[in-house]
Order: sequence, then structure tokens, then C-alpha cells
Amino acid sequence: MASTFFVLNGPNLNMLGKREPGIYGGQTLADIEALCRDEGAKLGFDIDFRQSNHEGTLVDWIHEAGSKAAGIAINPGAYGHTSIAMHDAIRSISVPVVELHLSNIHAREEFRHKSMIAPAVKGVICGFGAHSYILALNALSNITK
Repeated sequence: MASTFFVLNGPNLNMLGKREPGIYGGQTLADIEALCRDEGAKLGFDIDFRQSNHEGTLVDWIHEAGSKAAGIAINPGAYGHTSIAMHDAIRSISVPVVELHLSNIHAREEFRHKSMIAPAVKGVICGFGAHSYILALNALSNITK
């Protein structure tokens, strides 16, 4: 079995630490990557951590993870609310996927309440800031053992 979790990050997450820290927190994406790598080591998994502002790139990475990873933790950013392509990509692979968001998407603008990818993933974690990533990795570890 693969011993790597892909942690995929969608649009604007490269701006963490600068972009609306009252909503997304003050940690940078590099800070979150370090947290994920530490948690992965504790869980016995390598972490392949990536970010793209481009939907097609994220779709390609989901496909790649289908043959190279034990699971995917994905913060799709705004694409979670709009991307049928990412939904279909997740449905096309057999490894488990956990969707995560830093903020509680259900306590925000109405357009953020619906996730297009949620029906295709094992579960959704939101509202715990950077700790949402840790929760997602732990969930993946539990369902892949």
C-alpha cells in the first residue's frame, strides 16, 4: 500500500497569512505544510503537499494520487463550491479523499454553504483553522489502516 498522503490546496491558499487573517488565520501555507509534515511523520505517512490556483492542475493531481497515494486531504478553496471537474476526478479514483476548509463554510456567505465535491468524498472537516488539516490527516490514517 502507498505510504503517502497528498495534501492538495486550491486557489488563493498561497495567500494565507496575508488574505483575510480574521477568517483564515495568520499562518502561512508554509506553516501549514510544516504542521502536515510533522503530523504525517507521527502517523507513519509521507506528505506530498501542493498548491495551485488552476483547476486543471488540481484535477491532474487528483488523478495522479489515485495511483500514487494512500489518500488525499484537499482544501479546494473556492473550487469546492464550483468544480464539477474536481467532483468527477475524485469519483474516478479509488483512494479516500477528505475535504477540508479552514473556516466554517456553513457560517459564511450562502454561496459557500454548498460543496460540489462533498458528495464524492469520505467526509468534510471545516472551521478549525489550520487544525482542519491535522484532523483530515488523522481521518485518512484511520480509514486507510
